[in-house]
Amino acid sequence: MKNINVDLSVKTGKIKPMNAVNNGPLGNSERGTTNFPDYAALEIPYARNHDASFYSGYGGEHTVDVHRIFKNFDADENDPASYIFEPTDMCVKNTLDAGTKVFYRLGASIEHGYKYGTYPPRDFAKWARICEHIIRHYNEGWANGFHYGIEYWEIWNEPDCRNNDGSNPCWQGTDEQFIDLYEVASKHLKKCFPRLKIGGPAFTAPKHAPFQLAFLKAVKEREMPFDFYSFHRYMKRPEQVFEAVELAKSSLNMFGIKKPELILNEWNYIKGWMTDEWRYSLRMEKSLKGASFIAGVMCTGQASDVDMLMYYDARPCGMCGLFDTDSLDRLKGYYTFLQFRELARLGNCVKTDAQNGDIYTCAATNGNDGAVFLTRYDDVDEADDEEVTINIDGVCAENGVNVEHYLLDGEHDSELVREERFYSQSFSLRLNMKMFDTYLLKIKMI
Repeated sequence: MKNINVDLSVKTGKIKPMNAVNNGPLGNSERGTTNFPDYAALEIPYARNHDASFYSGYGGEHTVDVHRIFKNFDADENDPASYIFEPTDMCVKNTLDAGTKVFYRLGASIEHGYKYGTYPPRDFAKWARICEHIIRHYNEGWANGFHYGIEYWEIWNEPDCRNNDGSNPCWQGTDEQFIDLYEVASKHLKKCFPRLKIGGPAFTAPKHAPFQLAFLKAVKEREMPFDFYSFHRYMKRPEQVFEAVELAKSSLNMFGIKKPELILNEWNYIKGWMTDEWRYSLRMEKSLKGASFIAGVMCTGQASDVDMLMYYDARPCGMCGLFDTDSLDRLKGYYTFLQFRELARLGNCVKTDAQNGDIYTCAATNGNDGAVFLTRYDDVDEADDEEVTINIDGVCAENGVNVEHYLLDGEHDSELVREERFYSQSFSLRLNMKMFDTYLLKIKMI
């Protein structure tokens, strides 16, 4: 038996964007299929557009990456004819039309095989000017462009990545070359666009490794723009979010860097990266276990000092737990995002036990109604049922409250399975939770 305590009268801050993702919706395809309405219904706050070029539905090989938009590096960066914007225009518009803001990754998609776009640019200053024109296209109308006001601009992705054979699928230069590129690009872009958020570099994890520490040391000593620190963490336990965030904070403190926004902008369930563990991970990401893991990470992220979480990936692909790759049908993970949407709508996080053993919880209120979001997760395949008591306090219940139980499990897709009514400011809810059950408990004033 576990007890979870929730006090709706004690606000602990805003519900943060724990439900941001990588990549947006698919507009209407040549086959007439789309996930646009389902995607828009989630009210996703931000979508990072990393690896968009891998998906034909977003425009494929001509999309997002700097070297795909500006294909001939010897061309004139001041000439609109040197750029191919149309596929990325479509991708960006579809995302914005769904009510989701774009988090734009400047750089290249990962290259596991042949390397082309991940080599250091021949001229760092020219690469920075190319990025400047991409920003002007989307924010200032340059080259038949737009005035979208895209705020976040991230420089590169995973320059520290290493495969088992030592190769790097994301950066073919040295650590020092990358630091120099970041310096040139960040200073140029910040000078051109002082109000935009310039940051990066989307490290694989916030380790105390030589590259990460050298980068942060240079940020401080060379006074590089660093509005946000982005990093990744693939894991099998939701509480590993805490570990990643604390590592990031401690490494910033080592160099006296005032805390920028901390953005964990790739994460998902990974038991292991090779052979059977990799195949198992892909299956679980699309399963009920993967959905429960998502809920657990959202709850621990809300309780940590991370400012934004961005799930990898909402692009229909092997690592997408929201939509079926072929049919675009909703998967179990979709409903976890649908449930967290209700917390975001309420707006204010309230006091609760973020983790109690294998129970992960987050709760919210708008000052009147409330909601409790909880899941039972552990990195196992089977477990006995467990009795869980949710002790609710701080309810304004002059005329009573209704509590609606929405369950995500093997048989239910966040469906209403139970209703209760209470007439006091304190009461308890009792749940018999199977492993990987996820509940949204809506507390509504009568």
